[in-house]
Amino acid sequence: MFTKVYASGWEKVGEAKEKGFFDFDFITWMAWTWQTASFFLFIAICLICMVIWEIKVPGGTPRKGLLTLNTTRGDRLFISLLSAAFIHLAWLGLVGSILWIATIISILFSIVVFRYF
Repeated sequence: MFTKVYASGWEKVGEAKEKGFFDFDFITWMAWTWQTASFFLFIAICLICMVIWEIKVPGGTPRKGLLTLNTTRGDRLFISLLSAAFIHLAWLGLVGSILWIATIISILFSIVVFRYF
């Protein structure tokens, strides 16, 4: 009897499952949690806001900041997002998994980047 129950579980291993409307094959490799989805949603919102900002106030002339680099709004967004990633990775490596403090540091650093860089 044990072999029948055990064998019946393995019958469906090779069968193709029926796909629903929201089953996408191109994103199934990712471990989608609400944190992961909110991260990608935040990036999309940032890009949409930058497009709207560029449409309302075109140009975004480069300005010279603290590092004497000419940066545009898009450059400063990229620098702040990349810096936020490194701040979070350093925080995880040095402190631990309380990431809300790293998020606050990233937001403050982004304000500094957009204001002075």
